[in-house]
Formats: sequence, structure tokens, C-alpha cells
Amino acid sequence: MIHHVVMFRFKDTFDGPTLERVFSQFKASIEALPKALPSICHIHVGRNVNPTETWDVCLHGTFHTLDEVRTYSLHPLHQSAAAAFISYVADRACTDYED
Repeated sequence: MIHHVVMFRFKDTFDGPTLERVFSQFKASIEALPKALPSICHIHVGRNVNPTETWDVCLHGTFHTLDEVRTYSLHPLHQSAAAAFISYVADRACTDYED
């Protein structure tokens, strides 16, 4: 099983209501993807609730293979969700690990 973990930090130039709207739209778009891509075993997007931590948003998905992660990342629905979200993001970190 491959775990795909991506963390995002928002730019500090946007207000709270804007970021909450952007987060909600991104979450809904990403979490709808398993209907279009059955190779996604599970995917979830969450907002950090701990103000002492660095990252604002975490995406965690599970896939059977790294090739399925690549297929997901190139899929037009994923690309659209990412494009609508990325202009609000100051920093991003990603790791893919196997268990």
C-alpha cells in the first residue's frame, strides 16, 4: 500500500473566510475523486487544528501502487482541483511511502 501525503501552508495574504471557502472547495473536489478514479483506495483532506504547527492542510491518500498515485496526479479532475487551490498556497511538501 502506498500512502500519499501532501501538506500545504496558506499564504498569509488571504483572510480567514476566504481560506475556509477555498479549503472547503478543495476538500470536496479531492474527496469526490474516488468516484472517477477507482484506483484511489482512500483519500481525505483535513485542516490543521493545532495553531503551534506549521502546516494548514493535509491530504492523505492510499493507493495500491506508485503508478496509481501518478495516474491520480495527472488526472484532469485532480489537475483542476489543484489549479483552483494552488494560488492560495505558500508552501507544499509531499511524501509517498509504502507500508
